Amino acid sequence: MNYLPHTPEQIRRMLETIGVAALEDLFQDIPASLRAKSFDLPEGKSELETFKYFRKLSDKNAVNLVNFVGAGFYDHYIPAAVDALAARSEFYTAYTPYQPECSQGWLQAIFEYQTAICELTGLDAANASLYDGGTALYEAAMMAIRITGRRKIIMDSGVNMVYRTMLYTYTSNLDVEFVETPVVHGHSSREQILRVLDDTTAAVIVQNPNFFGVVDDHRDLVEKIHHVGALAIQSVYPVSLGILITPGEMGFDIATGEGQSLGMPLSFGGPYLGFMAVRKEHVRKMPGRIVGETVDRDGKRGFVLTLQAREQHIRREKATSNICSNEALCALRALIYLSLMGKRGMGELAELNFRKSEFAKNQFDRIPGVQVKRSSPTFNEFTVVLPRRADEVVNKMVDKGFACGFPLGRFYKGMDNYLLVAVTEKRTKEEIATCAESLEAVLCH
Repeated sequence: MNYLPHTPEQIRRMLETIGVAALEDLFQDIPASLRAKSFDLPEGKSELETFKYFRKLSDKNAVNLVNFVGAGFYDHYIPAAVDALAARSEFYTAYTPYQPECSQGWLQAIFEYQTAICELTGLDAANASLYDGGTALYEAAMMAIRITGRRKIIMDSGVNMVYRTMLYTYTSNLDVEFVETPVVHGHSSREQILRVLDDTTAAVIVQNPNFFGVVDDHRDLVEKIHHVGALAIQSVYPVSLGILITPGEMGFDIATGEGQSLGMPLSFGGPYLGFMAVRKEHVRKMPGRIVGETVDRDGKRGFVLTLQAREQHIRREKATSNICSNEALCALRALIYLSLMGKRGMGELAELNFRKSEFAKNQFDRIPGVQVKRSSPTFNEFTVVLPRRADEVVNKMVDKGFACGFPLGRFYKGMDNYLLVAVTEKRTKEEIATCAESLEAVLCH
């Protein structure tokens, strides 16, 4: 039976029943400029026809481009085991493991994830994950404010612009003072940071590698930060830690990052994974959940939610964050990925990313009019200066089958000709060489 009204009489009776004179009266609260001009819909399609229609529609998107775009999100290979294990119903349908007696599998998985993040960052404790890299960095800044009782945050402009924007947005109604310092020759400017660093500073935030791909050793800076009683926070690219010195070794108090490169596909904004690791003395100020290992009354190993600093678990004013979504499924993917790779595998992966990036630098260097910035060491991402606007060049390169990089002019004034190029293990030498040839052809016309 068809319950949808088709005749004017049926519509009139329905409107009369609810006390409305005309159909348009139902939409009076919506400005006329925003209302749909028509409710006419096409005839329905079968399942087969619907799939064919949307497949044809999706073919209009440039989904098969060879990807050299990074800027915080990277095209890494994901082993098939990650999907196979994370999609098991025992994990996939599970929610927050409040009851340890029936959640040991989930609790152990989260505990192992925390352990893996600690191993990766060289720090003492990690939580059971956050939303993404930007919100993780915000949570780190708020941690520093709670720990120090101060309100000033110094932030290096080499920190991802998306993350910086998120920090400003999240704190727009809070009493937090942000001071941004410039990048000089790709590195954090020690001179500028030390000029504004004082005993009112809660924390200094830097990134490694930074948004321009530059690798830095911040140990000298961390020492100065601690000298005034402030905390040192570093945002990191987890894959780079396969070969780079860790935040823990540099002396940082808090490390955060985006975990997308650890087994999560690029998907127009998520769901992604924010990770956080801290020194032991700050663990009670860390947001979210922490899973701990214990023993039951029979002495058997078990796992529980050790700390839950959320507003529904403790008094509201003592809550550290309202992080409450079960991000554990993304954390599980990261754990499976890190377990499959192992310490040696992560080292080899990072080395491969670095070497392919260096090969790409040499290929781009050969293009007339293109300058590869080499004032500072990089990991797998580097900056090139083009003789034309980078955004225009990127658009033309799409026609040749390449997403050749990120135009820095979108985020930084005066850098319209600058292009950020990322090279992962998925890019072959042939793809890199062909991209360089195509770029040269575009620049010549």
